[in-house]
Formats: sequence, C-alpha cells, structure tokens
Amino acid sequence: MSARPAAPPAAWDEPAAAPDSPARMLRRLGSRVVTMCLVEAQKLRRDRAEIFTRAVQPTLWLVIFGKTFDRLRVIPSGDVPYLDYLTPGILAQSALFVAIFYGIQIIWERDAGVLAKLMATPTPRSALVTGKAFAAGLRGLVQATAVILLAALLGVHLRADPLRLAAVAGLVLVGSSFFCSLSITIAGLVLSREQLMGIGQLIMMPLFFASNALYPVAVMPAWLQALNRVNPLSYEIDALRGVLLGTPANLLLDVGVLAGASVLAITVASALLPRLAR
Repeated sequence: MSARPAAPPAAWDEPAAAPDSPARMLRRLGSRVVTMCLVEAQKLRRDRAEIFTRAVQPTLWLVIFGKTFDRLRVIPSGDVPYLDYLTPGILAQSALFVAIFYGIQIIWERDAGVLAKLMATPTPRSALVTGKAFAAGLRGLVQATAVILLAALLGVHLRADPLRLAAVAGLVLVGSSFFCSLSITIAGLVLSREQLMGIGQLIMMPLFFASNALYPVAVMPAWLQALNRVNPLSYEIDALRGVLLGTPANLLLDVGVLAGASVLAITVASALLPRLAR
C-alpha cells in the first residue's frame, strides 16, 4: 500500500488576510461616496432645462405671494419684512421639492438594470444611498442659488458673507440628504413609481404647510405646533433664517436634528435597498 503524501510544511501555508482597519474602511467608504456624487453631478449637467423649470415655482412664491403679503402685513414677522422672512422658507421648500421625488430615479435605475449592477460591486449600500443623497443636495444647492439671486433682485436684506453662504450650503446639503433618503425609503417600500409619486405628493405639501416657512410657530394652532416640532423642514428653515437674516435661532439644536434625521434616513434606506433591487 502506498504511503499518503506528506502534508506540506507549515511554512507553505498562506497567511490569512489581515482585516481592514476602521480608518481604511472609512477612507474606502468616503471614496465610494465621492465617486457616486461625481456620477450624479454628471447627470445634473445634462438636466439644465429641469433646473430652469424648477426655478419657476420659488419665483412665483416670492414675487406673487411674498410681495402681496408683504404689502398686506397680515402675517406677523416681527421686525423683519415679510418678504425677507419668507425667503429662507422658500429656499428650503425648493430643495425639498427636488429631493422628495429622488426615489423615482432609483426605481428607474432598477427597471433599467443599473441598480442591480451597482449592488453587484463592492460598493457598500450606505455609500450608494449617501451618494444619491448628496447628489440631491447638489441639486438643492442649484435651487438655493437661484432663490438667493432672485431675493437679492427683489431687495431682500440677506447677510450673504462667504461664511454664512457656506453655512447655508451645508444646511441645504444635509436637509436635502434627509428628504432624498426618505424618498428612497418610500421607494423601497412601495417599489412603484406611480405609488411613490402619489405618496410624495401626499406628504410634500403637509411637510411644507406644517413648517414655519410661511408663518411663525406662535400663530399656529396647538395641533399644528405639535406637528411642527417633529418636522425636520422646520429645523432647516429656522437655521436658515438665523444664518441669512440674523434672527434668533437654536442652531445647535437645528443642526443636530437635521444631522440625526439624515443619518437615520440613510441607514433605513440602505437596509431597504436590496429589497428594491430584487
């Protein structure tokens, strides 16, 4: 009987791959997020007509609604002219309207087979969602720029120094990231463009009217004030008013709520992404 071949020496054993360090994993996640943002930014360059069409609604709010109610003086806005008071609310609203329907794009990518290919890459699901979320923030920044320029033409008194404008950009990015991730979460639940459109329309206007975009919280009925306290849009608008107008604002609370809501929404959307890709 032939002898069994001897086992290879221990020196021949391949060393086990060392696990990635947290710092390396974080760098990889950051690079994937940046890559996804660049891909989405390329899409934005091809959608210039959409940028102009989306600028129509905030223009109507400021020129017609803002100018009219500024002259009527029926909504108390303190020492701030009503048009000035309204501008941060319309700025946040225009970014909301862009981000809340972002889930439609990811459903289209699923139907086209793009999402399945992205899910097959080593890119973490959180990086995919975060890239989409910050891409929505870039679109929101374009809308915010248009609103600020229009407000300047209308004579709105904004504190538009570079540091404050950078703070506005950060607030719009974080706020848009939350609403985009919320849209992706809804897309992962309903799996249909038509249902997503219906739900988006259903929650968009209540989010807007239950915020402090058009009127101060003090004039709201008690039940609406309760809704306002759990509405992330209100915290974004409060912070934007504090930065752009110098009105009293709890910036630490506003930024904390926005950041926490965005992280939670990205986490939930990332968990639902495989369901959407099936």
